[in-house]
Amino acid sequence: MSGATASESPGRPGLKPPPDAVPPVRHPGAPAPGELLGAHYDQCFGCGGGQPHGLHLESRAGDGVSVTAEFTVQTAHQGAPGLAHGGVLASALDETLGSLNWLLQVIAVTGRLETDFVRPVPVGTTLYLRAHCRAVAGRKIYSTAEGRIGSPDGPVAVRAEALFLEVKLNHFTDNGRPEEIQAAMSDPDQVKVARAFEVNP
Repeated sequence: MSGATASESPGRPGLKPPPDAVPPVRHPGAPAPGELLGAHYDQCFGCGGGQPHGLHLESRAGDGVSVTAEFTVQTAHQGAPGLAHGGVLASALDETLGSLNWLLQVIAVTGRLETDFVRPVPVGTTLYLRAHCRAVAGRKIYSTAEGRIGSPDGPVAVRAEALFLEVKLNHFTDNGRPEEIQAAMSDPDQVKVARAFEVNP
């Protein structure tokens, strides 16, 4: 494999866990390793099936506090002709990193995301993503991710480090557009209601 793996990244200033940070602990109720996590919200650009031009990213629980995911770059995801838009690649990393919070069983949002674009990603390419939670310090969750082209062991195309912040449900209900909040809260499937507000990558 070329380059550092997601778990080997030393941490950038501001994204490096503080001395009092502790190792993350996988929640006993977290999905089992290998289990498909599914979409947390049908209209999510990253994982929702209701978004025709979304990423339709599929994440699976890994060992410890890690996840894997993949998505195929579509024509609608272009920036330069025939190449994935950098913002789409950052969204894929952010979505994968956000999925880690399901293993911790906390509601969290992205506080900071830094991305390195290592090589171009052509349209039609499947990007294989891997994310790992490094540490937790109070409400702060420190994680890293990488995306590889063509296979889980393919060349590294993108890397990211992130800081997520644990929040309460009212972060969403106080700030989201009322129509979507009401629709999500009114769903008769209470599991869907809970999952819609679990993660906001």
